[in-house]
Amino acid sequence: MKKLGLVALIEASFFAAFAVILDLLPSIKLTPAISISIAMVPIFILSLRWGWKAGFISGFLWGILQIVMGDAWIVTPLQTFIEYFVAFAFIGCAGFLALALQKSLAEGKKGKALGWTAAAIFLGSAGRYFWHFLAGMIFFGSYAPEGMSPFVYSLMINGITMLGSAVLCTAVLWLLLSAAPRLVQRKQVYSAAEEHKLAN
Repeated sequence: MKKLGLVALIEASFFAAFAVILDLLPSIKLTPAISISIAMVPIFILSLRWGWKAGFISGFLWGILQIVMGDAWIVTPLQTFIEYFVAFAFIGCAGFLALALQKSLAEGKKGKALGWTAAAIFLGSAGRYFWHFLAGMIFFGSYAPEGMSPFVYSLMINGITMLGSAVLCTAVLWLLLSAAPRLVQRKQVYSAAEEHKLAN
């Protein structure tokens, strides 16, 4: 996709702030350590509109806002860096599939577009929670029940959270795309080289 312009950067900031607002809403709490929410939806929308660069920037800003607002769970500087700068930025991995989604929307293939949306959300969720898993294993292993390894504990906690949030965000985005595909659709997003790349 083309280089990010001012509009994309403004939207990245706006959607990061919107994610903060959604994060303030009540989430689905399965356990005290496992909560599922739709807060990543704005970052996914942005990533699918503008691609991974905008998604990384917006997720990164969201992580900073979490810290500024006092919503971050800070243990050490390294843990904070991993969980709020790196992990949140990696939600933007969803943008790696933006071009395929845009092409499907442009061709009117709604079913295929929904499939790409689900795949993108899973990719972005996995990108984020991989880092939470690492941080959980390294910094929060002491919370594991007796007899359970920190690896299994972190994998279970973050895996359930990732899958639950991915499913919930997918459902929300499917509803939004079905009603208003323009939320993510852009015009003239392909160069000739990109068209060739998609075709092969």
